[in-house]
Amino acid sequence: MFSHIQIGARDLTTLIAFYDAVLMALGLTRLPDANDGGPAGAGWHRSGHSWPQFYVQLPFNGLPATSGNGVQVSFAASSQEQVRAAWEAAMVSGGQDEGAPGLRPQYAADYFGAYCRDPEGNKLCFVHAEGLK
Repeated sequence: MFSHIQIGARDLTTLIAFYDAVLMALGLTRLPDANDGGPAGAGWHRSGHSWPQFYVQLPFNGLPATSGNGVQVSFAASSQEQVRAAWEAAMVSGGQDEGAPGLRPQYAADYFGAYCRDPEGNKLCFVHAEGLK
């Protein structure tokens, strides 16, 4: 459905370190550095797949990045253990708790999710459900 998701960064070094830890727990790897003519940043993807991709980058317009009110980036996990691992990595890497790992039957009977904010306030969700496979 999506080719890539990109969020802005104020402190690029901190966000890259945060997402390296969190996304590794979900089986994603950092893309090789490539200068595409845009601002500095980093991207991740699932090994063996070109798309989808997730990026953190300095904003193209040169203004400071801000988190979006009502915006959430949700990452599919292959298991409940991956949800826990990603959320725990976020907590030890400067993330803020927005909802510990657990079943959320109000969304679906098998929806197992966790929520946090990255060091710059972007809201994230890690979710496992059978329909996401």
